Amino acid sequence: MADALIALGGNVGDVRATFQKAIANICGMTQAALLARSSDYATPPWGDEQQARFINACIEIETSLDPHALLFTLHKIEQKFGRDRAREKRWGPRTLDLDLIAYDDVSIQKPELTLPHPRLFERAFVLVPLAEIAPDRLIAGRSVAAALAQLSTEGIERLPALA
Repeated sequence: MADALIALGGNVGDVRATFQKAIANICGMTQAALLARSSDYATPPWGDEQQARFINACIEIETSLDPHALLFTLHKIEQKFGRDRAREKRWGPRTLDLDLIAYDDVSIQKPELTLPHPRLFERAFVLVPLAEIAPDRLIAGRSVAAALAQLSTEGIERLPALA
């Protein structure tokens, strides 16, 4: 079994409801156990800033799938919720974005998959929810909390739990 960290994001539709359904799909389709789920956070757009704020969260799962099979399944789940990676604008609006952040301590550098996620340490919108559930987790030799301390968290706000 492997411990995987997955970041969720979106800014189109009822994102928080999509997260609930997507997490159920992730656990069901990967036969994974959900170990932890962060709060949801409203975050400023990144890259293309002329769009609605995003909602971001992170989960930690335990899965028997290998990293490539897990990524393939995450992409299938994105499609199920209306994402079309081939047609969308880079860093543009989306219903659901699922990023495989880390998979145990595995390091992979391939065109289709880089682990840990190559832009993890630049993105407070991933590190804030990740620090909530795994502050001491070492990724590429850095703790999540220490990496987050290097970034501005301006504009990131924790949303109240859903009833």
